[in-house]
Amino acid sequence: MGDFADQAVATLLISLRITPVFAFAQPFTLLRVPRTVRTMLGISLAAWLVAAYPGSTWRAPFWDAGLPMVALGELFLGLTLTLALQLAFAALLTAGRAIDIQAGFGLAALVDPTTRSQMPLVGTILAYAGGAVFFATGGAGDLLAVWAASVEHVPLGTASIGGDPAVLGDYMGAVFLMAMGLVGIVLLVLFLIDLAIAFLSRTMPQMNVLFMGFQVKALAMLLTLPVALAFSGAIFARLMRAAIDIMPQLI
Repeated sequence: MGDFADQAVATLLISLRITPVFAFAQPFTLLRVPRTVRTMLGISLAAWLVAAYPGSTWRAPFWDAGLPMVALGELFLGLTLTLALQLAFAALLTAGRAIDIQAGFGLAALVDPTTRSQMPLVGTILAYAGGAVFFATGGAGDLLAVWAASVEHVPLGTASIGGDPAVLGDYMGAVFLMAMGLVGIVLLVLFLIDLAIAFLSRTMPQMNVLFMGFQVKALAMLLTLPVALAFSGAIFARLMRAAIDIMPQLI
């Protein structure tokens, strides 16, 4: 009976390092999945880890550290792993927002039915494309491997603030650079159009260049964005891979 109680408590504690990814991190928040299903999925995966690694979970002396402190440590570890995916998709949303502002779509926004928040128009396309690449390249399986490695290297009851802050800073710079490079051709075309419109406004002030500019830039964005997405599959895959590879370094 004591072993069963230890396994049950260990399962609930380990679920605290898994469930935040399903609850807060994209691409999982892009799917309309009930919260109960997300919670049950996290608990099920935690039970799998507890059964696979008994020495690092329910047989570990986690009771000695105090149950509240262990729960806080596990929750912090789960939020740390969530941060890696959040930053990757935040970079995609930022790049999409830059295109929206440059193309004149700054006032347009889409309401995400899952998070009930406003998302940039182009950023939504990039986020769903990133989610598709994440699952197509085996990101879900890699995430399971990260959780398994975290249990093996950080047994239950030993989670603490770790990792090198410089690694996180380098990762943030890398993902935002890749996101901007992904849509770089679109931003370049829109900048050249803005430059041409600026010259026209000086030579032909009687023309309504502002109204004309919105139409030209919207058409240019619709023509160049599919081209940019078609040739950016490797960047999408590298961006998703960077999010997975940074997770062990943040533990």
